[in-house]
Amino acid sequence: MTDHAHGGAHEIPDPERETQTRTVEELGGTECLRLISEGGVGRIAYTGRFGPVVLPVNYKLHDGAIVFRTAPGSPMDEDLRTGISEAEYLVAFEIDEIDMAAREGWSVLIQGSAHHVDSEAERASLAQAGVEPWPGGERELFLRIVPSRITGRRIRRADRSASG
Repeated sequence: MTDHAHGGAHEIPDPERETQTRTVEELGGTECLRLISEGGVGRIAYTGRFGPVVLPVNYKLHDGAIVFRTAPGSPMDEDLRTGISEAEYLVAFEIDEIDMAAREGWSVLIQGSAHHVDSEAERASLAQAGVEPWPGGERELFLRIVPSRITGRRIRRADRSASG
């Protein structure tokens, strides 16, 4: 065997030892909303016509709802239309921030109903919120997720304080 196998200069990190110094903290709804309040990139998950779908989108938190834009007629637009007036399509939306080097981070999961924003008044309000899609092309369809459940957790070193 080489020195590497015996813990020489290039010691392989022991994942068992690393996890012993980490704690998992369940986050309350207020803390979850604080963490995601500035917007950014999250992932929407839903069951599409070809099976489970998870897609990244840039979002804003506006009046307690997750708001993002997509292209009219896109696969997401079609998958999230039920064809029934006032029907709701249940989705999950996940946002996280991970520090790979420190092996710390947080994750927030929003579960709720996705709605196409069709009224001009609501579209104007959401346009004011400033949600701007990153991809090029026409992305004039606003979608809103109204949370029915918000959960989150934070993983950090055990020796760090509970704030921040």
